[in-house]
Amino acid sequence: MSRAHLAVAGLAAALLAVAPLFLNAYQVDVLNSIGLYALLALSLNLILGEAGLFNMGHAAFYAMGAYTAAILNTRYQIPILWTLPASGAVAGAFALLVARPVVHLRGDYLMIVTIGVGEIVRIALVNDVFGITGGANGIFGIGRPKLLGFTIRQPQEFFYLIWGFVAVTIFLFLRLKRSRFGRALNYLREDVVAAEGSGINTDYYKLAAFGLGAAWAGMAGTLFAAKMTIISPESFSFWESVVLFMIVILGGAGSIAGVLLASFLVVGLPELFRELAGARMLVFGLVMMVMMVFRPQGLLPARERF
Repeated sequence: MSRAHLAVAGLAAALLAVAPLFLNAYQVDVLNSIGLYALLALSLNLILGEAGLFNMGHAAFYAMGAYTAAILNTRYQIPILWTLPASGAVAGAFALLVARPVVHLRGDYLMIVTIGVGEIVRIALVNDVFGITGGANGIFGIGRPKLLGFTIRQPQEFFYLIWGFVAVTIFLFLRLKRSRFGRALNYLREDVVAAEGSGINTDYYKLAAFGLGAAWAGMAGTLFAAKMTIISPESFSFWESVVLFMIVILGGAGSIAGVLLASFLVVGLPELFRELAGARMLVFGLVMMVMMVFRPQGLLPARERF
């Protein structure tokens, strides 16, 4: 990363850090929503952007993490932040379970399967299959997170929790991107046959990308449950997966900076134009069409590796 890029990133981080001091509670809450979507989009970027695996059911892993945290907190009184590892483990294990039989599929075929997985999870939650998810009403009374003895309640307090998690995610994913593991994922994205010919265990890396991306989405689900104190199946609909997919493609597949920029645009702009909420899907569709024609690589595409 060049000095200019570091300077821009540092200035953006500094402005974001002081933003809650100058914004009202509603505006800070919008930033919190952007942060949650950024976390989810970064986790999907690992699967879609880095490995090139078309996943349109990412909301299912998000839901698995949120419900795991909610059940452990409301039934067993485990502090909500302590459930982060369990949420990630459950979501990751579920991803490995459903991806193992279909990991050999490519492109549209894999996308169709993941759409089906997302809908199966949502319907199972609505019908309260195991008697622990609360059905269509969801789970109420989720405890507020506590950090160093301090209970987090206000949007300004959640801001630093959520965006702190985003900062950690960016750091770890940048390290991962530059590692041997990250390079192997990029080989899968560019040419699976060539990657196999180079001795890369493609099935292993595909499953690893699915598992890690899903685990991170599950932990983001924990933060969502802690922030809302109530979750229901309607929060994890197919539309959520579409929005996350759009953020990754719009920002630039494989680009962390692009994902962050697209999160602000896709989540933040609709709040500025709430009177046009009914036309949201039409506008998003038009934007995606224009992007695919004039800038298919995304707003801030990842730099080519040599």
